[in-house]
Amino acid sequence: MRLRRSLAVAAAVAVTMPVALLTAAPAFAAGASASQTQTQPTYAELEKAAADAQKAYDEAVLAQKKGRKEVEATLTALDSDTHPLKAAAIAAGNTAEDAEATRTAAEQAVTKAEAALEAAVSDADKAEARKALETAEAGLADAVGAEKEADAEAEEAQTALDDAKVAAVREYSILKEDLKKASEAKKAAAEALAAAKECVRESGLTSRAVGLPSEVVAGTTVDFTLRVTNGTRRTLTVDPLAFVYVSSGSKGAKGLLQVKWSQGSGWQPLGGERPEHIAHIDSLKPGERSVVKLRMKTDSGAGTTEAFALFASDAADAYRPCVLGPMKRYEFTLLPEGSKPDAVDDAEPGRPDGKDDDRSGTKAPGTGSAPSTQGGTSSGAVRSQVTATDTTGRLAETGASSATTPIALAGAVAVALGAGTVFTVRRRKAAADSA
Repeated sequence: MRLRRSLAVAAAVAVTMPVALLTAAPAFAAGASASQTQTQPTYAELEKAAADAQKAYDEAVLAQKKGRKEVEATLTALDSDTHPLKAAAIAAGNTAEDAEATRTAAEQAVTKAEAALEAAVSDADKAEARKALETAEAGLADAVGAEKEADAEAEEAQTALDDAKVAAVREYSILKEDLKKASEAKKAAAEALAAAKECVRESGLTSRAVGLPSEVVAGTTVDFTLRVTNGTRRTLTVDPLAFVYVSSGSKGAKGLLQVKWSQGSGWQPLGGERPEHIAHIDSLKPGERSVVKLRMKTDSGAGTTEAFALFASDAADAYRPCVLGPMKRYEFTLLPEGSKPDAVDDAEPGRPDGKDDDRSGTKAPGTGSAPSTQGGTSSGAVRSQVTATDTTGRLAETGASSATTPIALAGAVAVALGAGTVFTVRRRKAAADSA
């Protein structure tokens, strides 16, 4: 009974939880408000749900294999003549057959007595034949009653044997259904986790170079800053992304430009070979800004050539491990040493080339090669999810993927179903251990 009750609870969770979640419709964007994410599972919860669902599935597989062996052993035992139920069924069946034979003999005795009465001539013979017939008929009545009782006992014994077989098969069928549900829950949890891992574009997370001139004279040093602003509605962990490159020149960017960055305690070199995460920010609240100092020294031998800098920010929050802020490209010109340009404006941010905004090869800060642990790199698909500020100053979602709501629902359902599956398997295991 406890087993059936736990299965009923799991079934109720599977049926009712999605209905409740349909009224929530949470969103995944980093720009989503707190009210939109009250019922949205966090990434950590999705990871736990996936792990729990996998564990429940593994346990269900083992339970199904164990159950198959047990049902085979039970059916084999029930088919053995030495099993009490089978032995009782055999004995009752033999008794019923004997009762049937007795009834058949009684019928034959009645038939014989009737023939004798019909053949009798004298009154004495007729009286004796009539008495014999009465005796035969009484015997037949007793035989019929005994046969009915024997048949009922045989049917009862056979039913008990059949019920035992059906019960064994039913228990195994429940284990097979549990395995099916566990497999579905595992798949849903894995899909929800995979969806959460997809990178989203977040226009509210901005990175702007301030003080980078549009013309730089060779042999000089330029100080400027990178201003990272969290214009979303969530607290983010941020890794600013920087890359400075000379478009032409035999020495390449590493020889003509030396760039360093500082977050307030010493200067760190910027590699210059590919985009690199710098100045990790543990927590950047909505509306907050962080400033990174940069220092660019140009080689005195640089001639007139074009260069550019790329800046962006990669981030993560409790719901998404990969949030990508927009990348901006700042083009500037290197002038020969001794040049005296007129008033120089700051370089203006522009859209990067398509190949510029590929962050799959991004370096982590201070390592030079490893990908960022904050989820800033992306080798898979990037889901388009952007936010903008409306005329009232409130952040409003624009261009949000229509898939975010079903993904969020899938995640919440995976958490709920995973919990129900784990509950069912563990309750059954506990019941089996205590039996």
